[in-house]
Amino acid sequence: MSRPLNYEQWKQNVHPVIQNDPLWNFLAYQKALFAYDLMWEDCEYLLHDERGKAIARQLARSVGSISANIEEGYGRGYGKDYAYRLKIAIGEARESRGWYWKGRKLLSEELLNHRLVLIDEIIALIAPNISKQSQFKNK
Repeated sequence: MSRPLNYEQWKQNVHPVIQNDPLWNFLAYQKALFAYDLMWEDCEYLLHDERGKAIARQLARSVGSISANIEEGYGRGYGKDYAYRLKIAIGEARESRGWYWKGRKLLSEELLNHRLVLIDEIIALIAPNISKQSQFKNK
């Protein structure tokens, strides 16, 4: 897979099975998957240094966990359990932001800024849904 140039171009290459899932309508999920694909490419810069290898492992785990927790929570249905998984997803996003910052000496300033802003956007997209899900009542 070639490096995605931007979010819109990346979206055009997402498999139809993923795009046809109702979860795809949640923009935070789309952005979390995009962040994971970017992280995959970013690790190429990190793996050339022993310290960077440790950061790459942490990024793979934490960035991957953002979308994974959204998927798991959505799969369990609406309500408090989904809200709980969204809280975990925010925690993983904050951790990812921290690992990107810790790896800044091995990443370009432009790349770092893009990833930090993207992760902040993901957090902002998830946060309002936590209270909505916490208040959700099954009929």
